[in-house]
Amino acid sequence: LYVLDEPTTGLHLADATRLIAFLERLVDRGDTLVIIEHHPSVIAAADHVVELGPDGGEGGGRIVAEGTPKELARRKTATGVVLKEALAGG
Repeated sequence: LYVLDEPTTGLHLADATRLIAFLERLVDRGDTLVIIEHHPSVIAAADHVVELGPDGGEGGGRIVAEGTPKELARRKTATGVVLKEALAGG
């Protein structure tokens, strides 16, 4: 089990892509990853997403959506809107 908090912070886009490939290899070998992340590409690569909100701080902490990235992309939540664009290639 790996718990990662914002692993893409400070990474160049090319390095974020390399990180995603590495994380996928960990999952392929049977490891479990729990990642707190805002990077759309990392979220889009996830098997399952839990979106907390609806705001940050005192206004957050509730599950507002959960499911696969494709399922969330159909939701009108902050993450859903970003995932819709990310999965469309934009």
